[in-house]
Amino acid sequence: MFYLSVLEHTLRLPPHLLNLPLNEAIKGELEGLFVDKTLISGHDAKVIANLGLGISIYDIRSVDDGFIYPSEGASTYKVKFRLVVFRPFVGEVISAKLKESNAEGLRLSLGFFDDIYVPAPLLPDPSRSEPDPENKNQVRWIWKFDELDYPIDGIDEIRFQVHNVSYPSMPLEQDKDSKPFAPMVIKGSLDADGLGPISWWI
Repeated sequence: MFYLSVLEHTLRLPPHLLNLPLNEAIKGELEGLFVDKTLISGHDAKVIANLGLGISIYDIRSVDDGFIYPSEGASTYKVKFRLVVFRPFVGEVISAKLKESNAEGLRLSLGFFDDIYVPAPLLPDPSRSEPDPENKNQVRWIWKFDELDYPIDGIDEIRFQVHNVSYPSMPLEQDKDSKPFAPMVIKGSLDADGLGPISWWI
């Protein structure tokens, strides 16, 4: 789920940071570029395509150069560092909380990442949806097994299996009513033994 990735970046260090220790100033600038400090999904998330969501700067391996280009007051460094990234692999089983439930399926959250979707065809078979008595804008999905109903009501954590991870391209235009752009989307499945609300299997 979490990996250490080695990256190189040419970093421009503003003059007002030059009074700080060099590694401290560089780490702060790298965090602003690569780390999702708010730890929420959506357009503010610091996702690197095909790499994952930046969680923290693990360490700085090397700092080279330190040139000041003509007409600039800032110095420029070539930095090699390690970044902790969130990137689940296909087939991994993860526990999450229910964030939203509608006719298309479920949306789950890890607390720091919300763009996890379980489409209706990947819910346990057979499943049906009913109006949610506690939220008129949502539905409640129910799995029927051995003539008993097992609802997905958001009380328990939900185990899902990663079906795929995608990195959509940012649209040139976006409708006002469309949901915020997500730079990384996880599609999950509940259609296997042991998946779904934890209470189903206790």
